[in-house]
Amino acid sequence: MCVTGYLTDFSLPEIFQFIEKGRKTGLLTLRALPDSQAKPGKYYIWMRQGRIVAAANGLDHQGLVSLLDGRQWISDRVFDKVVHWCCPIDQPLGLYLKNQGVLQAAQLKRLFQIQVLQQVCALFQLKDAEFKFEQNVQIPSREMTGLSVPATEATLVGLRVLKNWKALADKLPDPNGGLVSTMIGKPQYRLDSLEWQVWEYTKGTLSLNAIAEQLRLPVEKVQQVAFRLVTVGLAEEVLLIRHTSTEVDPLPAQLIDEAQKHNVSLSFMQNLVGFLRSKV
Repeated sequence: MCVTGYLTDFSLPEIFQFIEKGRKTGLLTLRALPDSQAKPGKYYIWMRQGRIVAAANGLDHQGLVSLLDGRQWISDRVFDKVVHWCCPIDQPLGLYLKNQGVLQAAQLKRLFQIQVLQQVCALFQLKDAEFKFEQNVQIPSREMTGLSVPATEATLVGLRVLKNWKALADKLPDPNGGLVSTMIGKPQYRLDSLEWQVWEYTKGTLSLNAIAEQLRLPVEKVQQVAFRLVTVGLAEEVLLIRHTSTEVDPLPAQLIDEAQKHNVSLSFMQNLVGFLRSKV
């Protein structure tokens, strides 16, 4: 199955949520449109059961190798022997190097952070781009560190560091709406302090405007935090109904005069007004 579309219709956080909820495996391709402000080119993200396992800007299977070469953690002789000749084709390259004692666990985590988290976080700024998700595409082992991250957790990390929200401005929650929790108990994610503060208001009783006022924060900031909570499935937007009281104005003098002309008793008119008030 292949799903295609544009980020103007479905944002990257929404796509990640779709992939994780469905525990899907495949390749997500993003291509910046020619008239967009982003660099032209394609970006590739490999998924396994809803988790991101690798990312690259090409399909030559040299992305992780180039990162390793650039870090200069391995001598040229060992690098050429282990990477190009000895690594099994059915085993993640990063995990193989760790098992061989060539890489330390901390170095492997750093590689994953650079290869996946940094690249993916930068993609949240894309607005004018098309996407394609192909299911059950073979994942290249030479692009894999052996580590992975849930797609929505990558979303949370990416949105925390996002400075330019222009691409997602149309997706932010209505400031007049509220939030309600989608779960019982505390979230499974490690929220930052600001996310915890907004989370405390996920009872569906206060608007984002009111929450911003309570926390003494700009409304836009609260909208951004609310968007993070919604896109990782911790909260949902709710419409808040405003309860307004409608008053019935006293009878105009002209209406009283007309009633008297037509022999309509004043007491009847007053009782009618009282009845209307009781029904409002």
